[in-house]
Amino acid sequence: MASFGNAFSSSIGKKLTMGITGLFLVLFLLVHCFLNALIFINDGGLTFNIGANFMANNWLIRAGEIVLFVGLIAHIYQGARLTFENQAARPVKYAVYNGSANSKWYSRSMGLLGTLLLIFLIVHLANFWVVSRFTGIPSHDANGYENLYAVMKETFSNVWIVILYVLAMVSLCYHLLHGFASAFQTMGWNHKKYNGIIRGAGIWYSIIISVVFALMPIAIYAGFIK
Repeated sequence: MASFGNAFSSSIGKKLTMGITGLFLVLFLLVHCFLNALIFINDGGLTFNIGANFMANNWLIRAGEIVLFVGLIAHIYQGARLTFENQAARPVKYAVYNGSANSKWYSRSMGLLGTLLLIFLIVHLANFWVVSRFTGIPSHDANGYENLYAVMKETFSNVWIVILYVLAMVSLCYHLLHGFASAFQTMGWNHKKYNGIIRGAGIWYSIIISVVFALMPIAIYAGFIK
C-alpha cells in the first residue's frame, strides 16, 4: 500500500495520473458535448430531454459518474500539486525569461486555466447536476420526461451566466490544446510518424468541443433555439 502511495506521489506518478484522468475527461467531454448538442435539433428540447433521461437513469452511466468525479478530483489535485511544485522549484525568477521561445503561453498557464475551469465547474454543477440529481426538476415535457431543457433555458436567460460559460469555453479550449497532446505523450503513445496526427486531432478536438459548448448558451440567450 505504501509503495502504491509513493508511486502516486512521485513525479512520474503525478504526470501519469494527469495523463490517465485527462484522457478520461476528454472522452467524457465528447459524450457530454454530443448529448447537449441535441438542443440544436430545435424541437423544444424533446430530443434533448430523452437523452438526458437516458443518462440520468442508466446504471452504467451513473456508475461512470462516480469514476468521473474520482478522476476529476485526482486531476485537479495532481494538477495543483504540479503547479505549486514547479513554482517552488524556481523561487527566484530569472532576470530575463523568454518563455515563448520554448513553449506556448497556455502551456505555461495550465494552473490559471484550470482554476478558471474549476470556478466554472462549480457554477455548472450547481445549475444543472444538483438540480437533476437532488433537488428535482419541477416540470415535464410533452413526452413526460423531466424537462431539463427548461432548466437550461432559464439558466441561460441570465446574460452573466452566458458570459461566464463563453469565457470558460475559451479557457477550456486552451487547456485542451496543451492537455490533449500532453496526455498522449505522458502515456508514451507518441511516435514521430504519428505525433503530427495527434497534434492535429488535438487542435480540431479542442476547437470544435469548445465552440459547440459556447454556442449553446449563446443560441438560447439570443433566441435562435426555442
